Amino acid sequence: MAGQRFPVPRLEGVSQEQFMEHLYPQRKPLVLEGIDLGTCTSKWTVDYLSQIGGRKEVKIHVAAVAQMDFIRFFGVYFRTLPFGKLVQRAAEEKHKEFFISEDEKYYLRSLGEDPRKDVADIRKQFPLLEGDIKFPKFFKEEQFFSSVFRISSPGLQLWTHYDVMDNFLIQVTGKKRVVLFSPRDAQYLYLSGTKSEVLNVDNPDLAKYPLFSKARRYECSLKAGDVLFIPALWFHNVISEEFGVGVNVFWKHLPSECYDKTDTYGNKDPTAASRAAQILDRALKTLAELPEEYRDFYARRMVLHIQDKAYSKNFE
Repeated sequence: MAGQRFPVPRLEGVSQEQFMEHLYPQRKPLVLEGIDLGTCTSKWTVDYLSQIGGRKEVKIHVAAVAQMDFIRFFGVYFRTLPFGKLVQRAAEEKHKEFFISEDEKYYLRSLGEDPRKDVADIRKQFPLLEGDIKFPKFFKEEQFFSSVFRISSPGLQLWTHYDVMDNFLIQVTGKKRVVLFSPRDAQYLYLSGTKSEVLNVDNPDLAKYPLFSKARRYECSLKAGDVLFIPALWFHNVISEEFGVGVNVFWKHLPSECYDKTDTYGNKDPTAASRAAQILDRALKTLAELPEEYRDFYARRMVLHIQDKAYSKNFE
């Protein structure tokens, strides 16, 4: 198991002013209750979504097991289904029609019309649903980046990862359990890019990932109508406890010029961070020219220099 555990705070009836002035600056996860989300929480049934979405083809992930591995892509397959058929299958425990097995899991993360150029926006990809949902107006319109429609089979667990933009996870129907980790615990999460190698956060292999036990774990359960604020860089692992529909609304916390203009998913590191990583890679290659004893010594000096100059003063 992970180390310390903390519940994510829940607040009801938070106004835009309260959020922006007092809560948002804290840069910590928060569950908001009682937000006006429109009629989606009652209307978006399996039958309604199947009818509205119809035969629109969507690209989906099909998983042979409940824990989706997006680092090695083991047991995860890409397929296409009509939207209505996806909704019906995702709501089932056992399937009469399937790609891999009758127990397979489905996951939709909606995409732009051309995913290489266009961001996801539920209002554009599913215009008949636009009138049903209201986004929390807790950020400026020019900060808006994307709205991502998500559908998950019961029992599906998404990999632990971080996003580079702020995010409202709107739980429209169903229930989810979300486990989060602070950016300051990144050194305990065994990162591969934006993802953690630790798939099973409830029963981790501590022989393989011993430092994971030091990570502080924040947890919440989301029901229909709940909105989880996930600040940029906070790691999150999502488990669908039952069939459910959610919408993620991402917005830019930093000025627009800080982000990679080719990023349509909201998961590419800010351009300054990418440049710094490239410089570091070149520095490490230069160190490789030295004998092992010198390489070890100067690498340790580099780490100390980074800790002294780059980490915030209250880094733990």
